[in-house]
Amino acid sequence: MNLIRSALAALASLALSIPAVAQEINFGIITTDKAAALRSMWEPFIHDMRKETGLKINAFYATDYTGVIEAQRFNKVQVAWYGNKSAIEAVDRANGEVFAQFIDLHGTPGYYSYIITHRDSGIASLEDMFAKAKGLTYGSGDPQSTSGTLVPGFYVFAQRGLEAKDVFKVTRPASHGVNLLAVLNRQVDVAANNSEELDKLKMKDPAKREEVRILWTSPLIPRDPLVWRKDLPEDAKAKIRKFVLGYGKDAREKEVLRNMLQIAGFKASTDAQLIPIRQLELAKDRKKAESDTTLSAAERRSRLADIDAKLARLGNPK
Repeated sequence: MNLIRSALAALASLALSIPAVAQEINFGIITTDKAAALRSMWEPFIHDMRKETGLKINAFYATDYTGVIEAQRFNKVQVAWYGNKSAIEAVDRANGEVFAQFIDLHGTPGYYSYIITHRDSGIASLEDMFAKAKGLTYGSGDPQSTSGTLVPGFYVFAQRGLEAKDVFKVTRPASHGVNLLAVLNRQVDVAANNSEELDKLKMKDPAKREEVRILWTSPLIPRDPLVWRKDLPEDAKAKIRKFVLGYGKDAREKEVLRNMLQIAGFKASTDAQLIPIRQLELAKDRKKAESDTTLSAAERRSRLADIDAKLARLGNPK
């Protein structure tokens, strides 16, 4: 018995002497720009998070929103940066929960979706674009993008009873970075984009920014959220929350954030920030149902009633 007690005491002592293994967290990042450039912009932030939290933080880069959503769904990614539309998918399908939101450099609570063209394209307005659309190539956003697909899809197309894929000669989905380069290089005639991407271009190359003409500007869109898995251990959540909400406290950290995404920092948030985007998606669905000639009168009434019930359940965002 004494030998057993001694052995157990020795094992306990050994366990206490072994250093704890840092918990591994994969942080999902959408490659809206060239992958190498994005890594150089995000790595200082990831390095600081690793150092200050004591967690093993790995950057997980994906070329589209769906890649990160699926990775989070299968717990290959535990924390991620999303647009609001893709965050809805992460919350609904990948056990996600919004915990933080970007703060704009200028203190504005959101950003804008654009339809852009090259200044020498000969396209001067949205009306001009629609008049010439059957001969144009359109760079649409990622299907899960708020500013690249959902917002222009509703305000520019659905409000006119249209879908982008039926309007243009060719429609090519791509990231904002790819679409911007395609416009600058005259590879597409018009494209979806946003104020964040054009602000980055203005900072890096003001002359190139002058080559871009904005044909349409959306209403204000809420700033992007950060989403973690609900089942992330509470101690890890506490460390990540403290780091994220406190980041941007000195000149070096401010520069890191500016280079990353043209932001000043983060504020606490919840899934409630997604309510206006959910309402927008449902409004788009309602417009589509109203003009869908394949539906019978009874089917249309049923679909509209279902959409209206969902809108009523969402209520008004606070």
